[in-house]
Amino acid sequence: MTASIKQEIILSSSNTLINHSMSNQSAGVFFYSNKTNRYLYLLRIDNKNPGNWGIPGGKIEGSETLFEGLARECIEEIGLFPPKAKLVPIQKFINHSFIYHTFFCEITDEFVPILNEEHCGYAWVGDNQYPKPLHPGLFSMVNFDVVQSKLKSFVLSIAAGNHSKSTL
Repeated sequence: MTASIKQEIILSSSNTLINHSMSNQSAGVFFYSNKTNRYLYLLRIDNKNPGNWGIPGGKIEGSETLFEGLARECIEEIGLFPPKAKLVPIQKFINHSFIYHTFFCEITDEFVPILNEEHCGYAWVGDNQYPKPLHPGLFSMVNFDVVQSKLKSFVLSIAAGNHSKSTL
């Protein structure tokens, strides 16, 4: 992990910084370009849900913090992670065997991801649109009213100029 990555996860309701370190966790991030108003999705080709669209992310390993693991997964899957990433939590899903955290990260410009062997394509997709078929877990998550409300709130805040974007 490079020392230049600023570790910051903003807790949306209080602006408190959080940094988790627990076992059996995964995380994903919605990268949102404020210039084009589009989100990044990746097309999976690996053994887990091949042909489904998802977002960058994956399993947090060993002693990694939530932020470190998500940064590593993004670097592995798309070749980069914003050096001063500001992640806003959208949802924390807990079941009997794992915890999955979903974050929102505003960036200015779209980029061409350098895909690893887990993915065979990418798409920048407009707000309120999704590529099909979505990964089953992501499909469930984006169909929760509270998640849709949070994503719309972030986008409206960006449009109003009330935001603090990550730098690529």
